[in-house]
Parts: sequence; structure tokens; C-alpha cells
Amino acid sequence: MQTTRFEHPLNEKVRIYLRLEYLMLQINHARDSDDPWQYQVFFRALFDILDILDQVQVKSELAKDLDKQQLQIKQWLDVDGVDQTAVLALLDQMTSVHHHLITAPRLGQHLREDRFLAGIKQRFSLPGGSCCFDLPSLHHWLHLSFDRKQADMAAWYEQLQPMARALQLWLRVTRESGQFKSRVARNGFFQHDADNASLLRLQVCPSYGVYPMISGHRSRFAVRFLPFDEGQATTGNPVAECIEFTLAIC
Repeated sequence: MQTTRFEHPLNEKVRIYLRLEYLMLQINHARDSDDPWQYQVFFRALFDILDILDQVQVKSELAKDLDKQQLQIKQWLDVDGVDQTAVLALLDQMTSVHHHLITAPRLGQHLREDRFLAGIKQRFSLPGGSCCFDLPSLHHWLHLSFDRKQADMAAWYEQLQPMARALQLWLRVTRESGQFKSRVARNGFFQHDADNASLLRLQVCPSYGVYPMISGHRSRFAVRFLPFDEGQATTGNPVAECIEFTLAIC
């Protein structure tokens, strides 16, 4: 059955991590494209990441979270039936990623010092501010060879890799810590204890015509399914009486 997956952070730190992952996915997609409009996506996502890194101590927080995750995973070594080889391989990977993160220079520092990037970044905060007449240097760069642009983007992308690898691993382990279980929302509403969780993952069939609005924190949360179409909302029965969905509390 086709489902749509939603994720919701239960604390501010995971909220930042998910935003960074979302932006890194945009960069990764845009840098492999030869569509000139994808470069706009690349630069906008890159500058959004730099703004987040200026506001939040991502490097130290992510390193501490990886440490905590490693301690939790080490406890699995004492559990019968656990694949010891897989656990040890994961711990080795976490140690390597953690080392590269904490030994890396300040995240994004080389990008901030890049003369070309620094010259165009501010204009990207203006609506339509990346026009040719606003940013002739960008216009010039857009007309360089494909190989030159690929090399530039690869170099900029590489500057974020210590953070990206650590973020990817932490989120993967966090997501795999929760199993999807069947749930039912009655009259579009569901609430449950979170038990010190940090992330919710929810899958619902699009045929219900609803999307979830999730609120809560690491100890308790609520899900309210809202109708997507206005016409559906104005009828006497805006959502199905029982909505079946699956939920993972991570």
C-alpha cells in the first residue's frame, strides 16, 4: 500500500539536524545536475546551511550526541543474540566519523572566507536578488565550463562533509531505533507517550486525503489529521472516523 512518510522532531536539536539534512539533500541533488536553475537551489541551500552554522554550535552538539549513541550501542555487546560483528562495525564507523568531525576546522569556515561565495551570499537573501544585474559575478560563473563548475561545487561540498557524514550516521541510527507499529486515529486524533524520544516517523495512506499536524515533546505528543482539500473540510465529516497509520517512536 502506498503511504506518505512524515517526520517530526521532539526537541530543538533534532529540528536543526533535520533541516541540515534537508538542505544537504538539496545540495547533493543540485550539484549533479547540468540544469542552470539547479545552481540557484545549490547556492540557496549552501547559504542557508551557513546561516544555521552561524547560529548553532552544531559541531560540538553533534559530537556529544554521537558519544551518547556510542555508549548506548556498546550496551548491545552484552545482549545475547545480537550480531556482534555488525555492532562492532557500527562502533568503528561512529569512531571514525566522530574523529573527522572533531578534528575538522570550524564548520563552514572556508566557505565563509571564499571571496566569490561571500560576494554573492547577501544578495540571495533578497527576493529575486540573484538576477544578472544584481550579481554579475554569479552570471559569469554560470557561464564557465561544466567541468569548472563541477569542480567548484565539489570543493565547497567537501567542506561540509565532516558534518554531513556525522549527521547522516546519527540520524540513521536514531531512525533505526524505532519500529513502525500500526495505530488508529479516531476522529482524526491520536496521542501517546514519547518515553524520552527525539523523533517521530509516521506513514499514512494518501487516499485518506489528510496530513498530520504533530505537537508535543520528548515525553508526550499528539497527532491531529487535517483534511487537505477545503471542500473536504467544510463537509459534516471532514476526516475519516478511523484513520489507520503506522508510527515509529525513535
